Amino acid sequence: MIASELRKLLHYDPESGLFTWIAEKRSGVPKHRIAGCVHSKGYVHIVVMRKLYKAHRLAWIYMTGEWPKDQIDHINMIRSDNRYSNLREATGSINQQNKQHAMATSSTGLLGAFKHGKKFCARIRVDGMQRYLGQFNSPELAHAAYMRAKRIYHEGYVS
Repeated sequence: MIASELRKLLHYDPESGLFTWIAEKRSGVPKHRIAGCVHSKGYVHIVVMRKLYKAHRLAWIYMTGEWPKDQIDHINMIRSDNRYSNLREATGSINQQNKQHAMATSSTGLLGAFKHGKKFCARIRVDGMQRYLGQFNSPELAHAAYMRAKRIYHEGYVS
């Protein structure tokens, strides 16, 4: 899909991040109806010409005229917030640096902190290598050390 085709079918409002249909689809969807729905992972998906697209990628092509070269990062980490000011082109590494919440499998529930014996440790990945940040008496202290390091080492992190 190219930007000119997209603009014939959908209108994108960069202030709200919403797409609306311009032309009535064969299925009877009325004009000006909001396009897409929120997927279980939080991203807005839109079917255009029988193909499924993520709305943030469509917003990028709509605004720039080009498909993103890599990933599109939601700066505020809200996957359904497709306002143009909230989107940036990013590498996978930069996109991963913008995390603020631990994975569901985390032993502490805190980003960068993990249990080690009776103590808690912190580590951060920088340029593909793990950096050990120390051992702490609580998971909160380990997490705080991680967040301090994140502000220094992760250029993709937006606090």
